[in-house]
Amino acid sequence: MQLPLQVTFRDIDPSEAVEARIRERAERLDRFHERIMGCRVRVAAPRRQGRKGHIYQIRIELTVPGDTLIINRAHPVSQSHEDVYVAIRDAFDAAERQLDAQSKRQQGEIKTHATPPHGRVSRLFRDQNYGFITDSEGTEIYFHANSVTNDGFPRLEFGSEVRYTAAERESEKGPQASTVHVLAKNHHIVG
Repeated sequence: MQLPLQVTFRDIDPSEAVEARIRERAERLDRFHERIMGCRVRVAAPRRQGRKGHIYQIRIELTVPGDTLIINRAHPVSQSHEDVYVAIRDAFDAAERQLDAQSKRQQGEIKTHATPPHGRVSRLFRDQNYGFITDSEGTEIYFHANSVTNDGFPRLEFGSEVRYTAAERESEKGPQASTVHVLAKNHHIVG
């Protein structure tokens, strides 16, 4: 880290043991994510009426190039955060996940799901068991009745919306679809 770790306590007396655990986890973060420029951690234990113990809240603010990540473990799902060390563990585990996701976003590793090729049936030759799909670019793609899933060829009509998988090789009739899925009539294709 370029800036020293900052640890603050709110509604709780400072504890050297708690601060030592936080420093240990912050050093671990810094070893695996060397781009961290700064880290601020706040430990809070607001008073709760009707409860014996405090639910510890851990807030971590990480400064990385071009971004600030905030991890706020203020609303735990269970009573396990009555133990400050469990609350610290959970907050730093969440920080590691956020740093990993942020790093992958910056490196372009997060998967984006491409829209499968789609189009409309533009010609049908039922007696010869084939047809053509026209995609959004105006290209015609040949398909055989056997490539239509769920025995859907008899249900196809001119203008039916379909999603298809392009075959590796072209047919004698040009580009070819190896699989054709008929889309529901109320399905709208975007693109």
